[in-house]
Amino acid sequence: MAVTVETLEKLERKMTLTLPVNTIQSEVDTRLKRLARTVKMDGFRPGKVPMNVVAQRYGYSVHYEVMNDKVGEAFAVAANEAKLRVAGQPRISEKEGAPEGELAFDAVFEVYPEVKIADLSNAQVEKVSAEVSDAAIDKTLDILRKQRRTFAQRAADAPAQDGDRATIDFEGKIDGEPFAGGKAEDYQFLIGDGQMLKEFEDAVRGMKTGESKTFPLNFPADYHGKDVAGKQADFLVTVKKIEAAHLPEVNEALAKSLGIADATVEGLRADIKKNLEREVKFRVLARNKNAVMDALVANAELDLPKSSVQAELDRMVEGARADLKQRGIKDADKAPIPEEIFRPQAEKRVRLGLVVAELVRTNELQAKPEQLKAHIEELAASYEKPQDVVRWYLSDNRRMAEVEAVVIENNVTDFVLGKAKVTEKAISFDDLMGQN
Repeated sequence: MAVTVETLEKLERKMTLTLPVNTIQSEVDTRLKRLARTVKMDGFRPGKVPMNVVAQRYGYSVHYEVMNDKVGEAFAVAANEAKLRVAGQPRISEKEGAPEGELAFDAVFEVYPEVKIADLSNAQVEKVSAEVSDAAIDKTLDILRKQRRTFAQRAADAPAQDGDRATIDFEGKIDGEPFAGGKAEDYQFLIGDGQMLKEFEDAVRGMKTGESKTFPLNFPADYHGKDVAGKQADFLVTVKKIEAAHLPEVNEALAKSLGIADATVEGLRADIKKNLEREVKFRVLARNKNAVMDALVANAELDLPKSSVQAELDRMVEGARADLKQRGIKDADKAPIPEEIFRPQAEKRVRLGLVVAELVRTNELQAKPEQLKAHIEELAASYEKPQDVVRWYLSDNRRMAEVEAVVIENNVTDFVLGKAKVTEKAISFDDLMGQN
């Protein structure tokens, strides 16, 4: 088999393959004979169908299969011998003007790029750290108390205030006409919780049971309901019930209801701190990992294989369709999703993947078995039965591949932080959690 490879542009190559016709025909004959032994056709007993009839019925499809297989095999062997790292699938087409007794094919494909990573000792990386403060524990305690709050009806003359649960009827009209979603009966919401628009909450705050009020409300221009966005509506609201919230005390009873082993206030706070510290650790790691990855990409030079970017685009569009389907959108699989909106992200992912792979290969940063074990045990530690979670990970190759990818990223992060110019920065718990 003769092979030539030429460069078309950057990463694109063209390989010309030639195959003897008799090699193709020999394999076609072998497959047709094998098929004749089992094929069933009307008027013939199984295994007794004449070869010319089998060839007439199945010859074209078998010939097509053999051509695909043989050319694919020849391409794989030739690429391996030429030490080419092929990205994606080759586009193969038959070539005219082959010598007598031979078939010629052109295979157009891309190769993975050479990745040049600059000296990482010049890379700048900001490494953050955060502590779990008493204020963070207090805030978490407040959330836990709110989740367990109870409500008691207020006196009829008591005005509604922040924290109360109001039960109301309301109807909104725009230019005197009702609109979709503008009317409800026995609707409950917590005042001051941000569940309703501020103007709506302001109108209900201070009202008493049995009172009615009409007030104007301006829908924001970016309101999610496009039919009413930017318009003014007039609302009639009637308060049917106002209930005051009661938050449980921070005591041993609360600790016990939360299933804390040491059912004391100190035990409850210690448990909250332990869980928050675990969350802080993962978030700090994720943030520092992103900073490292950005520094890596900024310090690397490479061309992107179009086929790899396209494969990533296809994955992202498919993911978007799956998300729409999960949300109950009708005909989600036919929804027009322009792939171009994902291109910057797809290119970034491919670029990062190639740079990380190069760094892992040249510095032996692969995940070690003990690292995988330690990471799984850490993930399982927050569950009631950690060993069951460990077994759940170990029993599935796909889940293990995800764990391996995370461990490799951690290895890369540690490696880069050990080489780069690192600026340490302590940030608050709220900043880390994205809270105000």
